[in-house]
Amino acid sequence: PCALTGSPPQALVDDTEDVSLDFGSEEELALRKARIRHPLATFFHLFFRVSAIVTYLFCDWFSNSFVACFVTILLLLSFDFWSVKNVTGRLLVGLRWWNQIDEDGKSHWVFEAKRVPPIAASTEAEARIFWLGLIICPVIWTVFFFSTLFSLKLKWLALVIAGISLQTANLYGYIHCKLGGQKTISRVTSRLFGTADVPK
Repeated sequence: PCALTGSPPQALVDDTEDVSLDFGSEEELALRKARIRHPLATFFHLFFRVSAIVTYLFCDWFSNSFVACFVTILLLLSFDFWSVKNVTGRLLVGLRWWNQIDEDGKSHWVFEAKRVPPIAASTEAEARIFWLGLIICPVIWTVFFFSTLFSLKLKWLALVIAGISLQTANLYGYIHCKLGGQKTISRVTSRLFGTADVPK
């Protein structure tokens, strides 16, 4: 009888142990496993800039026309600038920047960082691809600048400068988005000039 009366409390204790339930963890795990949530945006983030670099390196193999090569590379750089500024930055890292003109004709730069819940945020792989592509390609164009300068291929110099300018502009804009955008710029400017807060 003692054994029979002792077993139910033990079973009752076992049945009422604290169990941690992770509601929604399956959805989070599924999103983490989906390494690339925006494959098309990720592809085009790298496609135009890598195509411009490859075309610059091997354009002599495809065409003898300097004008055709120049225009093709410039178009690829322009497509890259537009897609990174307007599409891939917003989708892959939740950042965007643009310039607007107010009623007085003054130009204002706007830098935004989107606040999203963790589930809707981009994956680490997408963010890594975005920032690596954004940083490495301007460095490559800078190398092209010095190689063009030292080899005296001055006809390519304008194109290389365009490549540096377009890709550095995106890098500059997204770094400001990441660091806090206009608030940071206003603070730095007001410290430099010793004035009140600069109007946003």
